[in-house]
Amino acid sequence: MSLSPTYLTPEQRAIIEQPFDARIFLEGPAGCGKSTVGLERVNYLLQNGLPGNLILLLVPQRTLAAPYYEMLRSPAIPAGGTVSILTIGGLARRMVDLFWPLVSEQAGFAHPDQPPTFLTLESAQYYMAYLVRPLFEEGYFDSITIDRNRIYSQIVDNLNKAAAVGFSYSQIGERLKAAWVGEPAQAHVYSDAQECANRFRQFCLDHNLLDFSLQLELFRHFLWPQPRVRQYLNREYRHLIFDNLEEDMPLAADLLHEWLPDFDSALLIYDLEGGYRQFLSADPQTNYTLKARCEVQAELQEGFISSEGISAFGLTLASALTPEPDLAELPPHPNADALPIYHSPLETRYHPEMLDWVTDEIAALVESGTPPGEIVVLAPYLSDSLRYSLATRIQRRGIPTRAHRPSRALREEPSTLCLLTLTALAHPQWGLPPQKSDLAYALMQAIAGLDLVRAQILVDAIYHQKGQIKPFETIPPEDQERITYLFGGRYETLRGWLADYAVGEPQELDHFLSRLFGEVLSQPGFGFHINYNAAAVAANLVESVRKFRWAVGEVLAAEGIDLGREYLRMVQDGVIAAQYLGNWADQPEEAVYLAPAYTFLMANRPVEVQFWLDVGGRGWYERLYQP
Repeated sequence: MSLSPTYLTPEQRAIIEQPFDARIFLEGPAGCGKSTVGLERVNYLLQNGLPGNLILLLVPQRTLAAPYYEMLRSPAIPAGGTVSILTIGGLARRMVDLFWPLVSEQAGFAHPDQPPTFLTLESAQYYMAYLVRPLFEEGYFDSITIDRNRIYSQIVDNLNKAAAVGFSYSQIGERLKAAWVGEPAQAHVYSDAQECANRFRQFCLDHNLLDFSLQLELFRHFLWPQPRVRQYLNREYRHLIFDNLEEDMPLAADLLHEWLPDFDSALLIYDLEGGYRQFLSADPQTNYTLKARCEVQAELQEGFISSEGISAFGLTLASALTPEPDLAELPPHPNADALPIYHSPLETRYHPEMLDWVTDEIAALVESGTPPGEIVVLAPYLSDSLRYSLATRIQRRGIPTRAHRPSRALREEPSTLCLLTLTALAHPQWGLPPQKSDLAYALMQAIAGLDLVRAQILVDAIYHQKGQIKPFETIPPEDQERITYLFGGRYETLRGWLADYAVGEPQELDHFLSRLFGEVLSQPGFGFHINYNAAAVAANLVESVRKFRWAVGEVLAAEGIDLGREYLRMVQDGVIAAQYLGNWADQPEEAVYLAPAYTFLMANRPVEVQFWLDVGGRGWYERLYQP
């Protein structure tokens, strides 16, 4: 059965309709239709009667699978088994969960007869902080001055990278020392990091905890060599689609070199201009060696997204920046002059002037018919001040914005602080009363239109440090008039809801946050109403609390520790947020997208207009220094 879509080129159609026993390696530049081939190859297999449960679709990052999920939800897809869409990490977790009895004792777990607990990035940092915090008192990491939460996250990150690359976690300190080119006295920090990694791994083995690194190691070294596991995988999955192969870790290549011959068919898709995730252990060069394992080797070259001028600009920029001779010696593009050079008639010497100019240009684009969702503003780093300055300027023009900044501490989001401050206020039994300044900022976020001056007057009048807030009607009339009765009424609605909650039975923290958002903060007159950023933060926070409860709830309950209070303390320590799919989903067309450059690249999302801020900054090509 052939395909009907008319938008496919003959080259794409030839790849899609390869026989069911073909192993194909497809490469090409960005925007040439490679992922379209992947989508239609899956469709082709399903339309020709192949059960979906026999297809394994691998991606390096869950967010990159969004087009496949959308396609598989189409009514045109035949009924049948479900296509498995996984990352290598997701596959490892699934296999460890399924075959846990085979590896639990062999791998050295203290309780092999009990099920494991899978940790998220956040719960892994929680346990890391629990183990490492006492070591600071012994002088560990005394020569560095970064926040403690960054040390926790970097140790977890080193464990993950060791597992992804394939060397033992016990070599972390040794390898870091070998790569260090600074003062020799600083090298002892890596011995400290190694000791922390050793303690964390032993703690996981003692308590049946599985962080990401341990899941990968169990799968690669204990499960993968076992014949019954390989037989299960070969029986379950007969056809493979691997999109964005260049962005995955070396472990992917190690597995597929052994696994590819067992598949009936395979399609490996490689972006020649990719490899953005190298700082997250991606290894494009190693993964490219899989090309030799495929009988059919295809290449697409015609671009469908970028104009010839933009493509020429990209090649020219790459040849100027890269030391690779194959790019440095590229001939001039025949249409290199197709991209016009724009000179601003205004002098934009200072940073605020640059932001004003960008805002003016965005407003002009929207007025001329460009959807706000087709506009992206990128910077090497999107700081709080830059996000706020740019977002407020654009929003004053009546254009909504949405910012995405992953890998930030949960506490750094104002909406998170608002939710958790109100949470502490609603649970005085935790003994964590918020500071007056925190409550003032929380009310600014919670009540639409409330400015800092009125919020401070309100807090001074109604809040006692013991954690109790008074009704609006009890404050002096002159203060009521300064605050205004409009804001006073909204405050009373919020206070009444918190008071009603306090007299009832305490709820799980994620349930409380869901109710607080849905019943109060998302309603008209409150700060989360029609606010994409705040709604996304609230959803992420609820998911974070839920997964934290699943991971550590039983342990804390056995110790008599309140989970909500412990979560609040963890966030105050600065835990780095995990990845939430909602942040990466397609955004409403009416919102301008603000993001760091790497975040936008990994979103795999083409747009009509990009603004690059601070193009002379070193952050475009240098990683932020971290010990």
